[in-house]
Amino acid sequence: MQFKLLIAFVDDDVTEAVMKEARRAGATGATIINNARGEGIKRQRTFFGMQLETQRDVLLFVVERHLARKVLERIAKIAGFDDESGKGIAIQIDVEDAVGVAHQIERLKGKVEEEL
Repeated sequence: MQFKLLIAFVDDDVTEAVMKEARRAGATGATIINNARGEGIKRQRTFFGMQLETQRDVLLFVVERHLARKVLERIAKIAGFDDESGKGIAIQIDVEDAVGVAHQIERLKGKVEEEL
């Protein structure tokens, strides 16, 4: 089985909804890194010298390659990436090799067959 690494940078208030929808689309879980910070095209607003910015979470998913695009699209929809600038981004990267995923392969076989 081949995998993709999906990396999503989302506002922390949508993390739970993104996780729920990613699971529905075929993700088996994720690693969540809290309190990330980023800056896009538009600089963050300030108030008396303090930056006004929402906290971000970084979600790392190792997803079977046939399910990756569906999961990526669900993340984008739930997080509202296309609704307005600065809502976040998600990317996918090929995974050359992975260990520790053997317990997921049996569960994924049926899901992948449905998708194909």
